[in-house]
Amino acid sequence: MKKLKRRFIMITMLSLSLVMLLLLGVINALIFYQTDKKANMTLQILSDNQGKFPEVEPGRKPPREPLFSGILNEETPFQTRYFIVVLNEDHSARMVDTGHISAVSSKDALDYAGRVLDGKKHSGYMGIYKYKLVDLSNGSMIIFMDCREQLQMMFYYLLTSLAVAFGTLLLVFILVSLLSRKAINPLIENMEKQKQFITDAGHEIKTPLAIISANADVLELTGGASEWIDSIRNQTVRLDRLVKNLLTLAKMEEENPRIVFSEFDLSASVYEMASSFTAMAEAQDKSLFFNIQPGLRLNGDVNLIGQLVSTLMDNALKYSNEKGEIKLSLFQGKKGPQLELFNTTDPIEVKNLDRLFDRFYRADASRSRETGGYGIGLSIARSIVEAHQGKISVHSEDGRSICFIVKFVE
Repeated sequence: MKKLKRRFIMITMLSLSLVMLLLLGVINALIFYQTDKKANMTLQILSDNQGKFPEVEPGRKPPREPLFSGILNEETPFQTRYFIVVLNEDHSARMVDTGHISAVSSKDALDYAGRVLDGKKHSGYMGIYKYKLVDLSNGSMIIFMDCREQLQMMFYYLLTSLAVAFGTLLLVFILVSLLSRKAINPLIENMEKQKQFITDAGHEIKTPLAIISANADVLELTGGASEWIDSIRNQTVRLDRLVKNLLTLAKMEEENPRIVFSEFDLSASVYEMASSFTAMAEAQDKSLFFNIQPGLRLNGDVNLIGQLVSTLMDNALKYSNEKGEIKLSLFQGKKGPQLELFNTTDPIEVKNLDRLFDRFYRADASRSRETGGYGIGLSIARSIVEAHQGKISVHSEDGRSICFIVKFVE
């Protein structure tokens, strides 16, 4: 419940954050584009008129050229702060005009012009000034326009939009946290009903299985042994094992599974459980190797860890190839003990490896039936690892071998 709630909140907030980030980026980019475009158009007007604004008589409309639309009016010459440096062909100063700005002296203007020439760019920003280098017949002219107010407005708008976005995300986070339970309640109820159904059905099936098994024994006593009775008994055993696995999985997936944690010798427990498969491996003519670092300890449920090792070993024996190789390793990892189980196998599809932990998924259904697999053992293994705050993964380097990796956290 808590994990699903956290995931729902995380996905919701991440989606909203990405949308808001994209929206703010587009809006601020458009504002900068429009501001920069207006500054370029103003500089173009000045460059086309030798550093001056065309005169507009009071009461008359400015020129109707598209370039002047929304830029030039009667107040434009008084509102625009700019200065001009005219240079000779050898880049020596011919004329400096700072009459339209009070924050820049002639010396400062020449310094700005020198920096523009060193940069070898015809237009751009130099601090708060937007400049444009214009080639003349006998030299060049550099026009600098003060964009302080426009840049400040853009900066203030950026800060305001970020503050509003942060406040909106905080408000949405609070609302989603409060209402997320209602949003996922139907899913939770379905999951609980599914678990309850598995538990109830498992207990109900136990009685018929016991009766069928007893009847098979009676039939064998009265009529003698037969392949049909053996088949009934074998299928009863398989079904009983499946029911137990389903009940175990339902128990492990409870919100607070009843697990007894205690510190125990992990190395000894793993070796004891794994070594019990030695005879089975020899009977199948398969090589079994152990590389277990002694003295490793773990705070967990010793019985469940034994079941984990048993499940992985059983899986390795069932699905390794003929005369295959199985290697179990246990060593100290970066954050805690790490268990690895490697086995060779027939060619497998690497892209489907992650689905091995899904319930009832079997990479080779026909072979699973032959070996008695149900496609549920690895789901139980994953639940056991997660109950111990660990992680389990699987990978294959060549498509002819497979390795399960279990990482515990101390």
